[in-house]
Amino acid sequence: MLSSALALVDESGIGSLTIRSLAQAMGAKPMAIYHYVANKDEILDSLVDLVFSEIDLPSDHGGWRVGMYRRANSVRAVLQRHTWAIGLLESRTSPGPATLDHHEATLGVLRRAGFSVAMTAHAYALLDSYIYGFALQESALPLSGPEPVSDIAQPMRELFSGGKYPYLYEIATERVLQPGYSFGDEFEIGLNVILDALEDWISHHSR
Repeated sequence: MLSSALALVDESGIGSLTIRSLAQAMGAKPMAIYHYVANKDEILDSLVDLVFSEIDLPSDHGGWRVGMYRRANSVRAVLQRHTWAIGLLESRTSPGPATLDHHEATLGVLRRAGFSVAMTAHAYALLDSYIYGFALQESALPLSGPEPVSDIAQPMRELFSGGKYPYLYEIATERVLQPGYSFGDEFEIGLNVILDALEDWISHHSR
């Protein structure tokens, strides 16, 4: 059942998920779904937990920074596969075992590295805000899809070329519309800025 639900929301979005649509995808009657779950919320809880199970658990191997770096990239990769989950990963009030294991492992890496309880909370919130925010923006940008840059480059140049938006024109023509540009490349730059700041933070507050 869960595999059918996951395939449905991956293809058509979370709004497409109903007991009736899931039953149709499974070739079953709606009442048969209630043999497995009580309601749609239980399905969402299980789907979110399934997504968390795909994220690599962070470890201390190589140090906390390596652990957080790998975790961030794994979360982003999983959200690229399941864009519908971006706004749902932290929304469930009945988290499953994979969700709890993920949070516990992440907190453990930070605490064992010397982050205080408060610093751990700050670091976790900062990293997740960046990762989820980037994933949301990446999924929405017109340049993130399969269309070649050339398909939208000329309209953008015309829009910005009148002189009213010199900085937009500059960044569009000299950066965004250049061959080989990928917004996704910005992810590691921002991530390293955050990790640098956290590294500096803990070095000053752990003395």
